[in-house]
Amino acid sequence: MLTRNCLSLLLWVLFDGGLLTPLRPQPRRTLEAESRGNVVTGAERKMSSVRVKRGWVWNQFFVLEEYMGSEPQYVGKLHSDLDKGVGSVKYTLSGDGAGTVFTIDETTGDIHAIRSLDREEKPFYTLRAQAVDIDTRKPLEPESEFVIKVQDINDNEPKFLDGPYVASVPEMSPVGVIRTALPNMDREVKEQYQVLIQAKDMGGQLGGLAGTTTVNITLTDVNDNPPRFPKSIFHLKVPESSLVGSAIGRIRAVDPDSGKNAEIEYTIVPGDGGNLFDISTDGNTQEGVIKLKKPLDFETKKAYTFKVEASNVHLDHRFHSVGPFKDTATVKINVLDVDEPPVFSKPFYTMEVYEDTPVGTIIGAVTAQDLDVANSAVRYFIDWKSDVDNFFTIDGTEGTIATNELLDRENTAQYNFSIIASKISNPLLISKVNVIINVLDVNEFPPEIAVPYESYVCENAKPGQVIQIVGAADKDLSPAGQRFSFRLSPEITAKPNFTVHDYRNNSAGIVARRSGYSRRQQELYFLPVVIEDSSYPIQSSTNTMTIRVCRCDSDGTILSCNVEAIFLPVGLSTGALIAILLCIVILLVIVVLYVALRRQKKKDTLMTSKEDIRDNVIHYDDEGGGEEDTQAFDIGALRNPKAVEENKTRRDIKPEALRLPRSRPPAEDNTNIRDFINQRLRENDGDPSAPPYDSLATYAYEGNGSVAESLSSIDSLATEADQDYDYLSDWGPRFKVLADMFGEEESHNPDKVT
Repeated sequence: MLTRNCLSLLLWVLFDGGLLTPLRPQPRRTLEAESRGNVVTGAERKMSSVRVKRGWVWNQFFVLEEYMGSEPQYVGKLHSDLDKGVGSVKYTLSGDGAGTVFTIDETTGDIHAIRSLDREEKPFYTLRAQAVDIDTRKPLEPESEFVIKVQDINDNEPKFLDGPYVASVPEMSPVGVIRTALPNMDREVKEQYQVLIQAKDMGGQLGGLAGTTTVNITLTDVNDNPPRFPKSIFHLKVPESSLVGSAIGRIRAVDPDSGKNAEIEYTIVPGDGGNLFDISTDGNTQEGVIKLKKPLDFETKKAYTFKVEASNVHLDHRFHSVGPFKDTATVKINVLDVDEPPVFSKPFYTMEVYEDTPVGTIIGAVTAQDLDVANSAVRYFIDWKSDVDNFFTIDGTEGTIATNELLDRENTAQYNFSIIASKISNPLLISKVNVIINVLDVNEFPPEIAVPYESYVCENAKPGQVIQIVGAADKDLSPAGQRFSFRLSPEITAKPNFTVHDYRNNSAGIVARRSGYSRRQQELYFLPVVIEDSSYPIQSSTNTMTIRVCRCDSDGTILSCNVEAIFLPVGLSTGALIAILLCIVILLVIVVLYVALRRQKKKDTLMTSKEDIRDNVIHYDDEGGGEEDTQAFDIGALRNPKAVEENKTRRDIKPEALRLPRSRPPAEDNTNIRDFINQRLRENDGDPSAPPYDSLATYAYEGNGSVAESLSSIDSLATEADQDYDYLSDWGPRFKVLADMFGEEESHNPDKVT
């Protein structure tokens, strides 16, 4: 640093007659010279037209960063040509860092840096300097601006901004940006690598600084390894009862690759037993799951052997030369015997039986057997849920099915039920089979006319005219080609009015045999028709058809058949008949209304009678006088049987002619209440003046047979104070509490005089 400052001083002496020439570009220096053209010395002020030489200049200063010396670092020197060295000029410094970073000697103009600088923090400082007269404080020179640049030194080592770094390189990669030191780096051998990288400045020369960072390099996987089975043969044991579609075992090939490069596809090589099994890949474990495609049977085949091939799903063509990316293993499956239910010889059974077959007739048989090695015997029975009515029975040993009831095809044409077979050695093992029994028809019902026909014949019908076409129906199941024949019954007279013409297509026509039918002579004709079927045994029936004679026009259209025939002799038309009927109805309505009004008037007369109060409800809004009010209703005779028997007028019926009073036998003393009531009941039943409806009589009489006598306040001669309740103690424990209550009351009654 000292050497550099000395060199600067020497340059200042050499150039420009002792004045420092600024190391700046020439255009800027010209501007500074022009700006300082106003500075002139005292001898030159009289010649204003002559260019004045600048008074003072200085160099562009430089200062080193990170100065660690004990003394302030010398930066440079300012000097004006007006300074004669006698101490009359004062130098001042202002601007960026003046006084805090840089100082100036006011007399000599020397500039020093008083603290260490950092170029990376601030590369240059802009300051202003001025020379003033020390006595007058007036500027000798205009204020000028200069720059102090901080010179860089190698004090910062190189830094990696984003470290540590992470990189990935496919294994087996060729030479690239990151060079591998080892050939054929295999991820399956080592996946992670850590590389330390150093950066040096100064081109790596001596004295330069260095920075380091870490790069974590991961080898990514490529499909460079084929799958391999860890063993060549896999043994599996599968029960024969395994369900179709269920997983019966797993095998696995190992692929050291990862991700999609380790995905394996398993296939069964066509061969022995391959069509009974299927294999798929478990996406999570990359295992081969063997599933059952068809049911197994230990009794048929006990073992299966086939091969399974494992191959990669995603292949890399760069490694085809390594070899085939697949492997093969052998799978041996041993079928385990399981105790199975018996097996029927057919999946279902169909049988036929004629209706009305005698009970106990064998109609067929089912067969089931145990296919296991033990070959247990089988027992049969009918599932009661499918044959609730118990129409059939089965032999438990032979499996023969017989009828248990008479069957009727017209009621049920088909039966469907289940037969259960179980092993005697293990009754819990059962199997079911459906049995369908079709009931065959037997010709037991005769044919009949299909629908009830309303046949009629016109009075002007002609011989040979067809008046009705009839068909037949049979309740039996008609076989193919069933024929019905029609004919007249032999019971008909020799000269019938009608005949039957069989069309031989299961229909027939009713034909008139004469003309001139008259409703006056005969309104209805009954024609017996015999219908016969062609089945075996032949069944026939006689059906009577009713033929009504009607009046028709010339075209055969019916005009009338029923009511009008009665009035034809009178010569009345239909309109006249309707008018007559309407008049009759009106008269009947008038009569009914008249009778109803008469009855209503009579009823109102009876109900308005003020004295007849039967069946009437009369409301009173005043309250009675209580027990002392004896005028409302005299109940004295009901209270005491000893009361004088008087004949008083009844107040609940209409008074009639005065009758002599009936003598009633007085009630004897100690008369039982039941006898008393029965006596009064007989008197009321025999009383002709009693009302002709139910009447309620109330008797406020208890009788004289009780030890406690009457509990009623009526006719009580003694007060409560005169009562003696000592007898309650003699009635037993049930009355003990009552005796204590009244006995205690007497003992605590201060008013009682003993």
